[in-house]
Amino acid sequence: MSSEETSNDDAAKAQWQAAYDELAKAGKLRDVPFETMSGVPVDPVYGDAPYPGQYPYTRGVYPTMYRSRLWTMRMFAGFGTAEDTNARFKDILRNGGSGLSTAFDMPTLMGRDSDSPWAKGEVGRCGVAVDTLADMEDLYADIDLGAVSTSMTINGPAAIIMAMYIAVAEANGVARSDLAGTIQSDIFKEYQAQKEYIYPPRPSVRIITDMIRYMNVEMPKWHPISISGYHIREAGSTAAQELAFTLANGFAYVEAAVAAGVDVDDCAKRLSFFFNSHSDFFEEIGKFRAARRIWARWMKERYGAKNERSMLCRFHTQTAGVSLTAQQPEINIARVAIQALAGALGGTQSLHTDSYDEAMALPTEKAARIALRTQQIVAHETGVTNVADPLGGSPYVEWMTDEMERQAEAIFAHLDELGDGSILEGVYAGIENGYFVGEIADAAYRFEREVNDDKRIIVGVNAFTDGDEGQGELLRIGNETEELQLKRLGEVKKRRDDAAVASALAAVTAAAESDANLMPPLLDAVRTYATVEELAMAMESVFGTYVEKAII
Repeated sequence: MSSEETSNDDAAKAQWQAAYDELAKAGKLRDVPFETMSGVPVDPVYGDAPYPGQYPYTRGVYPTMYRSRLWTMRMFAGFGTAEDTNARFKDILRNGGSGLSTAFDMPTLMGRDSDSPWAKGEVGRCGVAVDTLADMEDLYADIDLGAVSTSMTINGPAAIIMAMYIAVAEANGVARSDLAGTIQSDIFKEYQAQKEYIYPPRPSVRIITDMIRYMNVEMPKWHPISISGYHIREAGSTAAQELAFTLANGFAYVEAAVAAGVDVDDCAKRLSFFFNSHSDFFEEIGKFRAARRIWARWMKERYGAKNERSMLCRFHTQTAGVSLTAQQPEINIARVAIQALAGALGGTQSLHTDSYDEAMALPTEKAARIALRTQQIVAHETGVTNVADPLGGSPYVEWMTDEMERQAEAIFAHLDELGDGSILEGVYAGIENGYFVGEIADAAYRFEREVNDDKRIIVGVNAFTDGDEGQGELLRIGNETEELQLKRLGEVKKRRDDAAVASALAAVTAAAESDANLMPPLLDAVRTYATVEELAMAMESVFGTYVEKAII
């Protein structure tokens, strides 16, 4: 290291130390011994600049990282009726979960009610059924929404579900300005990977920009988008594709918001991300570190962000559901533990650990508790929370971080070319011409071929197969759940004011036809107990329905 580099490193270290000391004096550090199990004191960070909390944030978004606050243990839950999921939420909170994450069933995700012909056989199966505000009231009953942060995984009908959440909170005395959490609402990855969309891309992005503008004014603690690479990876992408497609989608939302008149800093500082933590330990850590660095540089250098928060890539992580096996399901506990450790070492802000039985069914209460205990072991027993970026400086980890960035930048260059200098237009073009779908399909095919040819070992599947004792106890959602939900929905429809519903739906359609923000009329409409499908169709009459082109 040259004398100039040494001087710069010394200055950066002094700056980091001052920030760390300020937080320590303010009582922001956790009251635990920062030492090994054997009593050896450890420093908060090792290695060279830039340090945690310093641009471009490769080593972490905050100077103290987990010395101040552990990641949020946000367990994903949702099944059956709203009462069923409410009971699971309360069990998670009783057992040390520090945030809620809500899974909705397929009809709700697609903007359909439980009594729709499309919903038959799917009500409450893969998540909780929500048709009206009445379901949302039961879903969060006796939970203080002002004291817990909530994540909701929904996209096409995201604005509708968000309006219901606000209405429930305010009915219980919690102001919308006090609500903390995020709603996924990331529609780009639906066209690219998961396929749960309603409207075409451009009107879908209009809905999202309306949510951003509304929340900038009304909900300062809420993240209007959680830009998700998780589903892209679950569909079969590589780690670098997950990284690049996710951040490109983030850049596209920023461009869309700026085009709608939102200042770049008012938009970017409110965005959060959602990544997959898969089984290749060091590749995942390199991916997380590269994500922070890329986001910071692009926000500052390309989009001109001035606010430091706009440059922070804060993200939720979920262990890889696609890696779980139905064969010898108990060994999934080991897979999840390793993936969770990668998320912690990569500097995640919140974490969901999958349950070992999820390859076969929704998780049982016991399996969900083991999953939560797994990340509690990582947090409290391994010592990884004592030091920020403990693998930073390792030649292999630094190389992997650089390689993830290199591959991602090549994809950005391609999207820039597709969009004639606009990432937003490049993403639109990549959806229409099948670029994203094709890249993910090719990567998924390559991986499966390696497994089928025994070139890649999956323990319990194509090697070490002895000891599979079957499925064990599984959570089953019976037909009675659908019958109960249909009865509940029918009762709500009978007692509501149909004239008020019709008027509210007409106001939503009128807003869709104009430049008016959609959130206020949606909030008015959900309070009349208009259904998810009625509201989705009120907008679909204006925006149309998206049909994916066949890629030949």
